[in-house]
Amino acid sequence: MGNVDTFCTDTVNIWRTVGYFLYIFKIVIPIILIIFGMIDLGKAVISSDDKAVSKAAKSLLMRCIAAVCIFFVPTIVSFVIKLVDTSAADNSTVCANCISSPGGSGEQGCKTIYDQKFGGV
Repeated sequence: MGNVDTFCTDTVNIWRTVGYFLYIFKIVIPIILIIFGMIDLGKAVISSDDKAVSKAAKSLLMRCIAAVCIFFVPTIVSFVIKLVDTSAADNSTVCANCISSPGGSGEQGCKTIYDQKFGGV
C-alpha cells in the first residue's frame, strides 16, 4: 500500500464490499420503510379515526422521503468522492465506481480492477 495515488486500487476489495452492502441496503431499507408505512396507514384506515389516518398518512410520506434519500446515498457518496479527490482523478474513479456499482465492468469498473488485482475470472 505504499503510494497514495493507488489507494483506491489497493483497497478495491474493501470498496467493493462497501458497494455491495450499500446496494443491498438501498433496495431493502426503502422497501421495508414503505411497507411499514402502508401497514400503519392500513391500520389507521380500518380504525376509521380521521386523526389517526392523517397522522399515518404524514408518517407514510416521511418514510417515502426517507426511502428516496436512502436510495440515492451511494450516488451522492460517489459524487462527493469525485469532487474531493482532484489530485488522482483516475484513482478516485475506482472508489466511486466501486461504491455506486460494485459489479460494474469497463476500464475503471470495480469488477475489472478487482479481477486484475486478485486474478478473478
